[in-house]
Amino acid sequence: MALYSAAAAVLAGVERGEGGLKSLVYNSGFPHVRQLYALVSETFRYASVLEKLLDGAALLQAEKKLAPQLAKVLVYDLLFGKGLKCGGRWKALARRHRARLEAELARLKVRHKVSRNEDLLAPEKAVSAAASQVPRYVRVNTLKTCVDDVIDFFKRQGYAYLGKAASVEELKALSGKKFLLDLHLPELLVFPSQTDLHDNLLYTSGHIILQDKASCLPAFLLGPVAGSHVIDACAAPGNKTSHLAAILKNKGQIFAFDVDPKRVATMNTLLTRAGVTGCQLVQQDFLTVDPRDPKYSRVTHILLDPSCSGSGMVTRGPGEEMAPSAERLQALAGFQHRILNHALSFPALRRLVYSTCSLHQEENENVVQAVLQEWGSAFRLVTAFPSWPCRGLAAFSGAESCLRASPAETLTHGFFVAVLERCKEGAAAPSSLPAAAKENPQPGEGKEPGAAPKKRKKKKQQMK
Repeated sequence: MALYSAAAAVLAGVERGEGGLKSLVYNSGFPHVRQLYALVSETFRYASVLEKLLDGAALLQAEKKLAPQLAKVLVYDLLFGKGLKCGGRWKALARRHRARLEAELARLKVRHKVSRNEDLLAPEKAVSAAASQVPRYVRVNTLKTCVDDVIDFFKRQGYAYLGKAASVEELKALSGKKFLLDLHLPELLVFPSQTDLHDNLLYTSGHIILQDKASCLPAFLLGPVAGSHVIDACAAPGNKTSHLAAILKNKGQIFAFDVDPKRVATMNTLLTRAGVTGCQLVQQDFLTVDPRDPKYSRVTHILLDPSCSGSGMVTRGPGEEMAPSAERLQALAGFQHRILNHALSFPALRRLVYSTCSLHQEENENVVQAVLQEWGSAFRLVTAFPSWPCRGLAAFSGAESCLRASPAETLTHGFFVAVLERCKEGAAAPSSLPAAAKENPQPGEGKEPGAAPKKRKKKKQQMK
């Protein structure tokens, strides 16, 4: 039964926008990840068919305590998989409804004039061409190694290094065992989309982090200098937190918040593997944190990546985008508005990055606009990453300072990022990030993001 519970939890996480299918599987803590991934990805692929079967057989109405995600997993294995692998009450429940479910499946095939189960999959189930081209991004964990060492390691494993990419088109053309250095982020390697590195020694030892390029932008653009005090307000599962620690070189203090104990435990495992120190994990709702607490009196930077619809997430397994209802969007935007307001109330705050993995203006530009209006001249938008091709929607004057990411335009997950900074006395016009970076240099010696990194003189570590 543990397999089905884990699979149902992953499906629920995808629906809540907590991450991609594969990342949630590998961060689940389930011991047999390949078995779990196979079950979840196939259940996801048949999701629309399973929903029709559940509705036709009225299974959820008959079994009030059965969660929809668990129902899908059980019915998939019962009708499309290799048979149920559990005993107890759930197996008895599935057997009790088996005849009705099989009859509903037969009716569905007759209605669609098909004979095979696979023929029930609608064309819209295929992953879009743009989404299927999103590469496998690998962030080098500079707390444990350096880019040159990681490149050498992969070359010894038979991969061909093609140098630094000059365009997005080069990333799109990757195939086989070839990889590039990203054209924008100096410590990001790019592999073909089908590359699976979860069993690679560099990943299991924490030398590399499998993290989408768009997800690397918030910490990169926040750019705190070593020694800074930083809050990661909605931190789990911890990839952005580990990125902040790398930027800080483990010098300074990070306060990483998450309200869920299981997610905090997962984050602790990830950060330990990544070699992160100087980070205090706090199991607490960030909205309940007192900004005037002396503990946070030196916090100058906040990374805020709150819960969102997840509409920009591209799963690496089969799946489809979840379309949130208007009520759901309104509720999320209300929460995001409150938490952004709360984050700006920390007295020593100088810079904040607000990001979501949502495509919806209601969660992005509209939230930023409303909060900035409430704060008057206290904060302003920084022009984030001027060379980035995809800008914020023209929802208000200055929205072009924000950036967006998408599978079609930037070969990443869908993402939104806004950089806010406290205005200095007498400041009026919005600044640009490179100007702000003179005070708080970005990774890569304070150059504008996208500039070539300086050659590192760090002694190579031995990775056998």
